[in-house]
Amino acid sequence: MIPEATVARLPVYLRALTALADNGIRTCSSEDLATAAGVNSAKLRKDLSYLGSYGTRGVGYDVDYLRYQIAREIGVTQDWPVVIVGIGNLGHALANYSGFRSRGFRVVALLDADPALVGRTVADIAVRPFDDLDEIVREHDVAIGVIATPAHAAQDVADRMVGIGITSILNFAPAVVAVPEGVDVRKVDLSIELQILAYHEQRKANGGAEAAAAAADGVDAAGGGAA
Repeated sequence: MIPEATVARLPVYLRALTALADNGIRTCSSEDLATAAGVNSAKLRKDLSYLGSYGTRGVGYDVDYLRYQIAREIGVTQDWPVVIVGIGNLGHALANYSGFRSRGFRVVALLDADPALVGRTVADIAVRPFDDLDEIVREHDVAIGVIATPAHAAQDVADRMVGIGITSILNFAPAVVAVPEGVDVRKVDLSIELQILAYHEQRKANGGAEAAAAAADGVDAAGGGAA
């Protein structure tokens, strides 16, 4: 069993390898790959050890081969049908995101409960009513659902998804959803991420102010001694 922390880093390695391949790089060292992925090389080597031995001493990693092995391990060598529920501003942006297709995900349906949105075309897909979810999941064998609704609707949408057999949910709604055992939920809360950045910005600002105050105190003390 691969540790969850390692699983979370595998897509980062895959993205880094793809960027290296796009730049014409065919082999790379663990240090080069770690730098591209933003991790230390020891952690990268340990993570890759769970997949097997793909590096060659003195040569490094074959970029294309390692990229394929990681893609196979995380399941993106196959085509995963995805449904997005909630076609407001965020859902609209997700539907237009070109990276889904290139990474093994195919958006098969866009759903919304608002009659004013039903029938509109977004990213060449007609928005369908939320009540069509059951039919769409059966037709396309959907296992992954994306929630991009307002917070108050998220739990109802999750319940409906779980009830018809969706076992993996990506939740962009600013709310925690409860699901039964066996269903995986990944939560992406943009406002929380911004607040974390604001915290760090505040610390840097406060640290700068404290450093300036300390420097001023040092000048004062030096001036007092000279007098």
